[in-house]
Amino acid sequence: MDVVDINSLSKSVLWATFAITFLLGAVMQKTGFCSMGAVSDVFIMSSWERLRQWFLAIGVAMIGFALMSYLGLVDPLKSFYTGNKFLWLSTIVGSILFGFGMVLASGCGSKTLVRIGGGNLKSVVVFMVLGLTAYMTMRGFLGVIRINTLDTIFIAFNTPQDLPSLLSAPLGMARSHLHLALGFMIGFAFIAYALASKAFWTANNLFAGVAVGLAICAVWWVSGNLGYVAEDPNTLEEVFLVTNSGRMESLSFVAPYAYSLDWLMMYSDTSKVLTVGIVAVVGMILGSAFISLATKSFRFESFRDAEDTGNHLVGAALMGFGGVTALGCTVGQGLSGISTLAVGSLLALPGFIFGAYLALCYLKMRHAPNPCA
Repeated sequence: MDVVDINSLSKSVLWATFAITFLLGAVMQKTGFCSMGAVSDVFIMSSWERLRQWFLAIGVAMIGFALMSYLGLVDPLKSFYTGNKFLWLSTIVGSILFGFGMVLASGCGSKTLVRIGGGNLKSVVVFMVLGLTAYMTMRGFLGVIRINTLDTIFIAFNTPQDLPSLLSAPLGMARSHLHLALGFMIGFAFIAYALASKAFWTANNLFAGVAVGLAICAVWWVSGNLGYVAEDPNTLEEVFLVTNSGRMESLSFVAPYAYSLDWLMMYSDTSKVLTVGIVAVVGMILGSAFISLATKSFRFESFRDAEDTGNHLVGAALMGFGGVTALGCTVGQGLSGISTLAVGSLLALPGFIFGAYLALCYLKMRHAPNPCA
């Protein structure tokens, strides 16, 4: 394969990612899919519908990823989430901080993009603060603090940290077969919980959960199959094209904020190129904007008062730091990562929920309005 083919394939990966995330942004805007809203609905209104949407999406993503892995369409051991270093303390602290922050900022990373597409000016501020904080946590002074404190405490496994790799030897099963079995069992458990309530069986809820789960799988395929080159003609090594991590990726909306700001600020630097994460950010915003304009729901919205402004600034900063520290957000770890059955992702999920609960208690104490209002 020559350089021209590599460039052409890279463009195909980016366009496919854009198409998927454009549709995903439209779906999230139309259906109201929101992980922060899922938690707040449970604790404020005793409504479980959006949490069931989220769990349905997790189940679909798990089963889809397990099938693709079993059929050899993607290699699960080359994902961003399945390294052998289990940063358990970073995952716990980061996920709780992210969960707390997403409530203060009226939505997680994906919801922020959807809100921008709907005309929410508060979310534009959240985007910039989250992106800058995430960049500082990856490469700046916050990163030095993170690496020298939280990241020093970890468990180094002898295998990748996904459940099939950890359990295949003790159970005496081939890893591929065990992954398929666990993916289906755990995935169906999430789906069964989501579908257990007949009230959940509406077109909106089912479409939201299934569409989001399939979008996660689709980007896994784009990144891990369409964008996979066994031997790059420039380096003679395998490569996953146009990913920031250099590995197979699916959707996540923390680090891509930082990469998007970096690309915009350093646009004249030819070494800065579009990646799957950056294009996903653009696709989400434009997909949401398309639906907002088509349904005439687009409207500008700004901060209510100084406290509202402060909450969003602090929330965005907590999401930027927490998302990088936890290696992902409620989409990155709570959908993409957990679809791989990575232990870190399974630990991050309750952390997000607990952090959001703490923030809701704080807002209740402050007599602040519902963040989903």
